[in-house]
Amino acid sequence: MNDNTRAEAIALCESRAGLYHLIATLYFQPLSQEQIDALAASDIADAASEEGSPFAIACADLSKALRLRHSGTKETLAADYTGAFYGIRTVSGRTAQPFQSLFEANALGLMGEARSEVYRTLKAHALRVPAGADLPEDHLSFICEYLAFLCDETAATLREQRDEDAASLIRDQRDFFETHVASWFPTFHAIANQIVEPRFYRGVLNLTEAFIAEEAAMLDDLERLLS
Repeated sequence: MNDNTRAEAIALCESRAGLYHLIATLYFQPLSQEQIDALAASDIADAASEEGSPFAIACADLSKALRLRHSGTKETLAADYTGAFYGIRTVSGRTAQPFQSLFEANALGLMGEARSEVYRTLKAHALRVPAGADLPEDHLSFICEYLAFLCDETAATLREQRDEDAASLIRDQRDFFETHVASWFPTFHAIANQIVEPRFYRGVLNLTEAFIAEEAAMLDDLERLLS
């Protein structure tokens, strides 16, 4: 692998890690005022202006919602977050709590097999959910943080020119992504989209969907760069 190709692969890993971190933050808990202000100051508006970008519509929703923020925005977003993602609101008897166990095939409720699988994976890497977080490991936020961890690990191995290890990590990412994100997010999205109210969290859902739709292709690009 030449230097340019290596730099391209590292940049792609870092970009994906950043998106996974962002998604994890957006679903973890209601946003603080500092997080809202930081997001408003980010490059979301630039992404919204990229014609044809799969992220454009979602970023436009987020950008418009944040551009119109006011003294009550934090409370408005928190109310929508808790109503949707804490399971207070329902549609046809279904909640939109972002736990894989609720949406996997033959789901029996919280703490299903998906939670056990994610728990074992995190434990194998000496990772754990944030202290004080009373949430199961198969919460979308923790799943995305683990994938961000894998992206960062891949970038590190590429810098050290350990290309075989990087290729193995990419395979791990694909397997985990397909099993613990792509397999259930569409069903969750369909329900959550009927529950969220303001433009902001509709944009969050669409941003996640856009990223998921592109992730398989980005993993393909990484494998091509390493081949």
